[in-house]
Amino acid sequence: MDNNTLLITTTENIPGHTYTIIGEVFGLTTQSKNVVSNIGAGLKNLVGGEIKAYTSMLHDSRTKAIERLRDEAAKQGADAVVMMRFDSGSIGGDMQSVVAYGTAVRFTD
Repeated sequence: MDNNTLLITTTENIPGHTYTIIGEVFGLTTQSKNVVSNIGAGLKNLVGGEIKAYTSMLHDSRTKAIERLRDEAAKQGADAVVMMRFDSGSIGGDMQSVVAYGTAVRFTD
């Protein structure tokens, strides 16, 4: 299956398909905040509001984590990933780690 057509869903069941479980897969990325973002974040802490540079960084991190999840599932011969979830956390004060994880499956129908 082509990586771009590999289905990723947060649901347990895929309507119209039966499948066998291959196993757990995940995609991980760690991003660091740049100095300009840190200065902007410090100012936003004073006045409040969204820190758009951080929001963008987290969006990019989730996209990269899903790409890596999809690649890992494809390497294992999966047709889809079910029960996909995200987890994230800070490393030190200036890095953010994002993991996308789920169960790789192969269609039997």
